[in-house]
Amino acid sequence: MLVSALLTSVGINFGLCVLFWTLYSCLRKQPANYNVYAPRLLSEGRSEGSGTFRLERLLPSPGWVRRAWKSSEEELLSSSGLDAVVFMRIITFSLRVFTLAGVIGVFILLPVNFSGDQLQDVNFANLTSDSLDIFTISNVKNGSKRLWAHFCAIYVLTIFVCFLLYNEYKYVSSKRISYFLSSKPQPHQFTILVRSVPVSAGTSVSNSVERFFKEYHPTTYLSHVVVYRTNKLRYLINDTKKLYKSLIHLRKEPAAAKFQCSGFFGLFKGKGDLVDHYEKKLENLEENLRLEQSDVSLAGEEVRAAFVSFKSRYGAAVALHMQQSDNPTQWVTEQAPEPHDVYWPLFSESFMRRWISQLVVLVACILLTALFLIPVVFVQGLANLSQLEVWLPFLKNILSIAFVSQVVTGYLPNLILQLFLMMIPPIMKFLSSVQGHISNSENIKSACNKVLWFTIWNIYFANVLSGSAFAQISIFFEPKNIPARLAVAVPAQASFFIAYVVTSGWTSTSTELFRLLPLICSLIRKLFTENTDDEFKAPSFPYHGAIPRVLFFGLLGITYFFLAPLILPFLLVYFCLAYAIYSNQFINVYAPKYETAGKFWPIVHNSVIFSLLLMHAIAVGIFTLKRLPLASSLIFPLPILTLIFNAYCRKRFLPIFKAYSAETFIKKDREDPNDAMTAEFFDKLATAYRDPVLLPVQYSSDSGSQNRPLLSLVED
Repeated sequence: MLVSALLTSVGINFGLCVLFWTLYSCLRKQPANYNVYAPRLLSEGRSEGSGTFRLERLLPSPGWVRRAWKSSEEELLSSSGLDAVVFMRIITFSLRVFTLAGVIGVFILLPVNFSGDQLQDVNFANLTSDSLDIFTISNVKNGSKRLWAHFCAIYVLTIFVCFLLYNEYKYVSSKRISYFLSSKPQPHQFTILVRSVPVSAGTSVSNSVERFFKEYHPTTYLSHVVVYRTNKLRYLINDTKKLYKSLIHLRKEPAAAKFQCSGFFGLFKGKGDLVDHYEKKLENLEENLRLEQSDVSLAGEEVRAAFVSFKSRYGAAVALHMQQSDNPTQWVTEQAPEPHDVYWPLFSESFMRRWISQLVVLVACILLTALFLIPVVFVQGLANLSQLEVWLPFLKNILSIAFVSQVVTGYLPNLILQLFLMMIPPIMKFLSSVQGHISNSENIKSACNKVLWFTIWNIYFANVLSGSAFAQISIFFEPKNIPARLAVAVPAQASFFIAYVVTSGWTSTSTELFRLLPLICSLIRKLFTENTDDEFKAPSFPYHGAIPRVLFFGLLGITYFFLAPLILPFLLVYFCLAYAIYSNQFINVYAPKYETAGKFWPIVHNSVIFSLLLMHAIAVGIFTLKRLPLASSLIFPLPILTLIFNAYCRKRFLPIFKAYSAETFIKKDREDPNDAMTAEFFDKLATAYRDPVLLPVQYSSDSGSQNRPLLSLVED
């Protein structure tokens, strides 16, 4: 049954891949659709071809696959930054790992499993009941010497993965330093954020900051920008923008103005009257905005925080890493993000409210994890046809149809699970945004961690435990029994996860190629909103959703490598698709909004180490159950050596991802005097961290123009 269901799932996904490929190839060649699938090309003015329709443009072409596959790392670095390079390194790392694992698994372990005779009741001529079990380690006879092949395979894969991990960590670390040394001067390299500024009676935060740093950092201090509470101003800015957009819409669409006019209780008799009314409202809003901006400055709505800039990167680093006061709770410093990466709403919250927010987010994540068990249990019920017939007896006749049962048990459970999972990254991103991080990139990193561990728990462990050991939750209260419990539960879900790779992995990668969800949202927005100014903005890559997905498939491959090696070819297909598709998307679709300079890699390293340790724990349990105690005992050194290796990597490479060295800073600072733009850069640095809502608003009189922004924020 499950073999047929798996074949059905493969067939459906193959059809979807062909459909998405065809649609993408067609749309990618039509200039009128660049705003959906290749907004980066349009926003950069690199779209080619005229608007003339040509039939050959509707024919799919593999040319984009060849170009994406052959794209160089330098091209990717110049177009999307180091974060994109790191993401693609995750995929190439996975390809290397599972190429070796696939050779060992398919050509050595799979024949060993298939030739076993532990499952004597399996009908090899008609695989319907036990399905893929004969291809798993479960079919190897207890105490058989053939199990030593699995033992050796675990050692070989662990050594190979650690070797690759070390080289990748070393490479990304060196790339991070090279990227910094080759970059132009950036404001965040010279700036730190100072919190908990002590203020005495009769003085302001600005005066306190200036006096302190002029006294204790007299040779390196340059300037500072105090942070203000500006939530009210943000609401006014948003209202003003909405009103401007409505006014543009009225001037561009006379019919819309007349329609609105007739439905406005008869108070306005013509288009001109309604436009004049909107213009007067805009003038009032602008006046209120100017008054609020003035009130913020005059009333002293200062947060006890400031961005402090220095004359050199080394001076900023010294101030960042040294304790500034005898009281460690005052003058607390941290690295400033890029100016456009600052998450400004954070600074309107007090320390206590941020601490409470972190606690609330923790509770919310726990509740979300618990609630997600409901669809997981439902999915497991769909995967088990007999259990589904007990739950819903009126469907028994329908489920007896072969094709229906294959779709329900093989494709539908994973599809439903994937639909529920699509909601998790946006939710985790929102929870991270209220947690207290000072930048959008930190929010994305935090959301990436949350989504990763949420996926590991709710998709891996919850499915494993709900499948054959859900009633034995006491596993977590008996750590010594964890390997034995996992050894029983994990192999039982092999067929489910193989189908999951096909359904979730192949489908999600195909939909990423076509960007179906953004297309639907774009159409809805055009129908129900008056949005006119952001159609052609290139989107940023959703690292918090893509990285956890790739790492989770890596965890599946490592843990099922010796249990059910049949999963490895499907994973290799997924990673090959991912490499070609994501390379194309980085070059033609996405544009970076911020740069972490490769800070996602430690998350990757920790996830792979966890996958190896989980594989070792399962192996100990498997060899114990298979009555091969010597192999079980000889596995124990592996997790210990893996943890030692991880500790070494943390000491050797992790500090590079936290801060640059004095050697790097001084080397870069010595280049600045030779740069003719240095003086101009320092002039702009003094105002780089001004809150955008405090900048004056300029109202353009020719607001009907489509080429000029109606609302622009400019500096004095």
